[in-house]
Amino acid sequence: MRHLVIGLIAAVAALPALADTLPLPQSLIALDTAPGEALLIDAEARGDFFPLSIHFTTQVNPAFCGPASIAMVLNALDVPRPASPMTLGLGMFDQDNVFTPETETVKPRAAVERGGMTLDELGGMFAAHGVAAEVHHAGDATLEDFRQTAKASIADDTSFVLVNYLRSGIGQEKGGHISPLAAYDGETDRFLILDVSRYKYPPVWVEAAALFDAMNTPDSDNENRTRGYLVVTR
Repeated sequence: MRHLVIGLIAAVAALPALADTLPLPQSLIALDTAPGEALLIDAEARGDFFPLSIHFTTQVNPAFCGPASIAMVLNALDVPRPASPMTLGLGMFDQDNVFTPETETVKPRAAVERGGMTLDELGGMFAAHGVAAEVHHAGDATLEDFRQTAKASIADDTSFVLVNYLRSGIGQEKGGHISPLAAYDGETDRFLILDVSRYKYPPVWVEAAALFDAMNTPDSDNENRTRGYLVVTR
């Protein structure tokens, strides 16, 4: 198992990225470091790391953190997959075919390309694909609510949790962002974010309290409702 975990870490870390990603603050621990690997190996919950890392994808547009995250999670949920020109016509969700006539009624692709999507729009996009999506605004929850819900989702084999947070709230640059969570380490109380902007940052371990505070920030594109987290179940 240890060799499998390390191999998947290396595979995710080797995905296309700029030679130099942005520097991380000391409060974050990159997955592709010795401390980051050790946290994953000893993690209390890491069930979602395997299906997500197998389907890891880097966003192809600065505003496409939502579509990239949607594609990863739908593939990991093993939802029936449409043929994808990005995969030689084989069945796979990608950042193109996640847009459908149904998702256009939630938010048109052109609008996503210009300004990304909010937490509620993210939930609506998943619902348009026929999966259940529970939206939790951080302002309506507590840190403990988030911790327990996210841990349970990561540990089970039926759901995935995505976070919508303000990057500057965890010391990164700079605006709102969306990515899935893949693991939780109880001893350090840290969650692993599988950051879909691989060209910008590696997957990182972040303290639960810091992540919750970064989610508990108003989003001007969502009527100043707070950001938060989403639990998706097939």
